Amino acid sequence: MRFTPRIHDVYIGRAVIGTVLLTWAVLLGLDVVNAFSSEAKDIGQGSYSFGHAIAYVAYTVPRRAYTLFPTAAVIGALMGLGQLAATSELTALRALGLSRRRLSFSVAAAMALLTGLMVISGETLGPWAQGQADVLKSSARYESNMSMARYSGLWAREGNTFLNAQSGEEKLLDGGGTALELHDVRLYQIGEDGRLQTLTHAAVAEHRDSGWTLRQVQEDHFAERSVTREKKADMPWQSALDPAALAAGLAKPRNLSAHDLHTSIEYRRRNGLDARDYEDQYWSRWFYPLNVLALCLAAIPFAFGSLRSGGMGKRLFLGILFALGFWLLQLFFGRMAGALKFDYRIAYALPPIVMMAVSGWLFRRRSS
Repeated sequence: MRFTPRIHDVYIGRAVIGTVLLTWAVLLGLDVVNAFSSEAKDIGQGSYSFGHAIAYVAYTVPRRAYTLFPTAAVIGALMGLGQLAATSELTALRALGLSRRRLSFSVAAAMALLTGLMVISGETLGPWAQGQADVLKSSARYESNMSMARYSGLWAREGNTFLNAQSGEEKLLDGGGTALELHDVRLYQIGEDGRLQTLTHAAVAEHRDSGWTLRQVQEDHFAERSVTREKKADMPWQSALDPAALAAGLAKPRNLSAHDLHTSIEYRRRNGLDARDYEDQYWSRWFYPLNVLALCLAAIPFAFGSLRSGGMGKRLFLGILFALGFWLLQLFFGRMAGALKFDYRIAYALPPIVMMAVSGWLFRRRSS
């Protein structure tokens, strides 16, 4: 079988890409409207205004597009092929000697092109724009004598004290509520003359209802001609820094690029921290292209049978059914990997394998 692109590949690819982009635009539009309605309730907190809400949602569009693309791909592919099947164009192409596998390759090639562009966006534009959105929202909602940025971990300022934390996370407490933990924390206290007075390094800075606590502390005091060092297991930290603002400024694993996720995984392993949330997101990025192609190829057999006599509603229903079924299957295996602590690569490889097996079985059944 020859896989050299021909005119029928362009024709099928154009039909499928057109319906995918249309479906994608509709889903993304609905998601953006829903996101803005959620942001509207935060307007008025601090200096967070209507313009800030619009800018925040606009910055998150690349990430939302990346997340919604697999769903849009399978629904759009089914709708595009359904239109070709309903007008007997697929039958005509089959009569010209094109096999179902050859037609499936045409769809896969078109989807691979869009998927490649989406992967590039998800690793470059998406994380950068999401970072800008988080900084914008945090600085506007929690306005005070604190400024935030993310150049190397998390930075925050309170008066003459500057905080830098390499990573952090929110944890659920057994008795209810949440605690914020910042890891590898450095506190720089600057004097009125602009010179560094105290450098405090803590392995963990933890915030609970009782306030901040620093753990495994090393404190250096800088005098004009000398430096003194103290080491403490724990010490309280009197600070008015808002833990909600710091938590909002932390980069969530799902918003990081694959390179940043790998760096975070290595850092957490070196320091004996739980890295499974980062591993989950890291391997999901690697299997993202495979998942999209598996979803679309598994749905193609329906174009050669049931979609010929079905209307738009039937195609839409099948597309949603496939997307939802795949998402539930992936969620199940992901949760099992987290609970049973087996390799996430296995968890993310099983759903596309199952979908491809279903697709192969349907192809053989409809060919018999």
